[in-house]
Amino acid sequence: MTKILFLIPTLMHGGAEKVLVNLANNLDPTKYDVTLYSIFDEGINKQFLQSHVKYRSRFNKVFRGNSLLMKLFSPKVLYRFFIKENYDIVVSYLEGPAARIISGCENPEIQKIAWIHIELNNEKEASVGFISVNSARKAYEKFDRIVAVSETVGECFKKNMTTKVPLQVLYNTNETDQIRKLGLEPVENVFEKEILQVCSVAKIAAPKGFDRLLIAHKQLMDEGLPHHINILGIGPEQEKLEKKAKELGVSESFRFLGFHQNPYQYVSKCDLYVCSSHTEGFSTAVSEALILGIPVVSTNCSGALEMLGENNEYGIVTENSTEGIYQGMKQMLSDRTLLDHYRSQAKLRGSFFSTANTVKAVENLLDEI
Repeated sequence: MTKILFLIPTLMHGGAEKVLVNLANNLDPTKYDVTLYSIFDEGINKQFLQSHVKYRSRFNKVFRGNSLLMKLFSPKVLYRFFIKENYDIVVSYLEGPAARIISGCENPEIQKIAWIHIELNNEKEASVGFISVNSARKAYEKFDRIVAVSETVGECFKKNMTTKVPLQVLYNTNETDQIRKLGLEPVENVFEKEILQVCSVAKIAAPKGFDRLLIAHKQLMDEGLPHHINILGIGPEQEKLEKKAKELGVSESFRFLGFHQNPYQYVSKCDLYVCSSHTEGFSTAVSEALILGIPVVSTNCSGALEMLGENNEYGIVTENSTEGIYQGMKQMLSDRTLLDHYRSQAKLRGSFFSTANTVKAVENLLDEI
């Protein structure tokens, strides 16, 4: 049996954290002895780990200055401090501190994999958790394989970090059957059936572009295209956005529904899903909307063309701007026939991201490396 360790900082409510739990749960337990190691024992996703997945952590809570503290020690010292057992394969499942720790493994018999979830476009992004961008490059060159969650993320890594390590693209693992099942749960007194309902699921933070979505919403409302925007999530930008929505006179139609453990029961009742992000790695929320058969409009961020098609076969990919979001939404919301078309196309594309397909691709890598 192959012993595998996945290392991640926390299991908080993020896309990477969620899909790691999905992956760990679904890897064949007769072939793989899986341990999920969270540096900090925090996060909503921990509760979803199945009993056959071993769980480890080092610290009870995230503490101030932890990243700075870890930079005082070499990757070799950090690896020895955190990883006490021997494994056949060790995986850094997020950029930054996890990658720096795993790069410190000096046993040539242990295979090292780094999972990259975001576009490392500049030195600031690439050096998070490292002393410098050069130290990040040297660390990644110690891995045996790089996994990128989309073609764009992979190309960006090769351009800005290194081409010395073999890289392949593997899509995120979704619990497709569970998503569809949870989508059937009822939602009472939230959505008015006579109004078109638009939703987005994400942390309410600047990279998600909700400020642009708000402006596009206001324009469309002013043009006589009534609809509601429903944001599922929490985050630091919420108060500012609520204030802006009030100033624009759309606080009744641009709504914040908070964080929900089951967002699928809301998404499944909507007419359209919008991803307004400036950047993504490979949007878990978009792939989940497709699984639920919900039409999607997405900015042209990483992974969008791979999910929705180079020629808008499965959804509409827009220019990555406020104007792009506005135009994509206008196209969908003003044409019920188009919405119906993309509803059937979403279901078709959603089947591509099935649990079986994505897990099998990872198992093929683990068996090959």
